[in-house]
Amino acid sequence: MSSIAAAPGRRPVLADALGRPSSRARALAVDATLVVVGAAVVAVLAQVTVPLWPVPITGQTLAVIVVGAALGARRGAAALTTYLLAGLAGLPVFAEFTGSIAAVGKPSFGFVLGFIPAAFLAGWFAERAWDRKPWLAFIGFVAASIVPFLIGVPYMAFILNSVMGLGYDVGQVLAAGVTPFIVGGLVKAAIAAALIPAAWALVRRVDARKDV
Repeated sequence: MSSIAAAPGRRPVLADALGRPSSRARALAVDATLVVVGAAVVAVLAQVTVPLWPVPITGQTLAVIVVGAALGARRGAAALTTYLLAGLAGLPVFAEFTGSIAAVGKPSFGFVLGFIPAAFLAGWFAERAWDRKPWLAFIGFVAASIVPFLIGVPYMAFILNSVMGLGYDVGQVLAAGVTPFIVGGLVKAAIAAALIPAAWALVRRVDARKDV
């Protein structure tokens, strides 16, 4: 019998393979630990970076998708909220080991804000079992990858134009904040769409051995 448990109304995600403690206090402790670990994973992959102005290319998006899918919508969003607050508090978790309240004034900060709903969406798809098959996972993860741009690009335009007074037009904003990331975003979504279903296959294998 599978060790995976999930709350009623949702399909289990990878984190549920750990099982669910019987007491509420222990369950909350497990969830808190998963959230902190998820934030740490994002912090580590954020340091895989290609410096680029005004927004660097980093491994954050891959981490956001994987963490969101593995933890589920709510825990994934909580992990990225924890990551955001840790960076604003001064911990060096943002790209290039940076972190301070001053990050709010950077053109790239809007993308960090967008990671929270992106993780939620990746988890939402996972809770509907889209993460079990690579092609479905890829579609869901591409959709999740788009979310940071919906917040990040307008935020970047505001900082560049209203705060810095640089006068970027729409074409320049898109060239700076969208075009350089299209191929990388698709590659990251494909990597996540290979990793998560592979992890599920491993979980099923382990469960099958327990049932023998």
